[in-house]
Amino acid sequence: MTAVRKPNIGVFTNPTHDLHIALAEPTSLIPANGEVIVHVCATGICGSDIHFQKHGQIGPTMVVRDEHILGHESAGIVIAVHQSVTSLKVGDRVALEPGVPCYKCDVCLHGHYNGCPDVQFKSTPPVPGLLRRYVNHPAEWCHKIDDMSYEKGALLEPLCVALAGIENSGVSLGDPVVVLGAGPIGIVSALCARAAGAEPIIITDINHDRLMFAKTLIPSIRTVKVDRGKTPDEIAVNIIDAAGGIRPRVALECTGIQSSLATAIFSLKFRGVCYCIGVGASTQNIPFMHLSVNEIDLKFQYRYANQWPKAIRIMKGGLVDGIEHIISHRFPLEESVKAFETTADAETGSLKVMIVDED
Repeated sequence: MTAVRKPNIGVFTNPTHDLHIALAEPTSLIPANGEVIVHVCATGICGSDIHFQKHGQIGPTMVVRDEHILGHESAGIVIAVHQSVTSLKVGDRVALEPGVPCYKCDVCLHGHYNGCPDVQFKSTPPVPGLLRRYVNHPAEWCHKIDDMSYEKGALLEPLCVALAGIENSGVSLGDPVVVLGAGPIGIVSALCARAAGAEPIIITDINHDRLMFAKTLIPSIRTVKVDRGKTPDEIAVNIIDAAGGIRPRVALECTGIQSSLATAIFSLKFRGVCYCIGVGASTQNIPFMHLSVNEIDLKFQYRYANQWPKAIRIMKGGLVDGIEHIISHRFPLEESVKAFETTADAETGSLKVMIVDED
């Protein structure tokens, strides 16, 4: 048995949309074969966490049906190691990759483990999440972060989302790129597009303050405030004007909102790429004929695969300097309910809310 210093509390929701803190595990844990125990020291709240708590599901299959622990953007310190594990030791600082695939199915064997039908992705029902004090996790999905802060370690997860978007959309040196949505994923995607050499980069949002924040992180970025009274094709004209009269080759759509997707499509050049990162309604209308006559590729992203080592190198190498500034609020684990309320309330001006627990 591994003695732990404090109660292993976690943050739960349920089918009635309650949010509460309760014991997640017994006060002593045992690492199984191939596992380590991690004291989770920092966890970022993702939009999907809010969605599961407020709406009880994402799409038709990811449904909260019981008491359920949230959270999947986490980093911490190893406090116990099973004797079978040789890659980690007690005291190692790690970021936890939340998806544990089977590595036996066709998509896994082809390297696309994000599509594994049997993946155990922490925080996606019914798999309990990482937003708890202590968690057992397979050692192979714990990535060493050395002296990186726990908060930066927690930001590796959204960074992986953005990196997958840059890689799979084909952003390359000199590409004009528009990022739709200046939330955490949108801003991190813009940072990654800059690191990839995109120019110019335009970012859109309905919130002026978020656009101004993006400008502080990336002074060269060009901003377009979305007016709710304008049509998608009108906003697309604003994007083209902001780009100096040229159409973007790649649009990174980070909102999942139908009108924003249409805006992205209308803004692109012939044979451009509209790459959807954001999560939206299960069914949406799209400007089909505009896509067709302009040979625009419409592509989608589901989580990520094979990004974590790269994300760590990029973070350590300073290619996304300033990423930690997206953290707008911090709360101790015991105040997680307040942290979720802050994230869900647009009036707080929150961007990325981080829940921390002392090492």
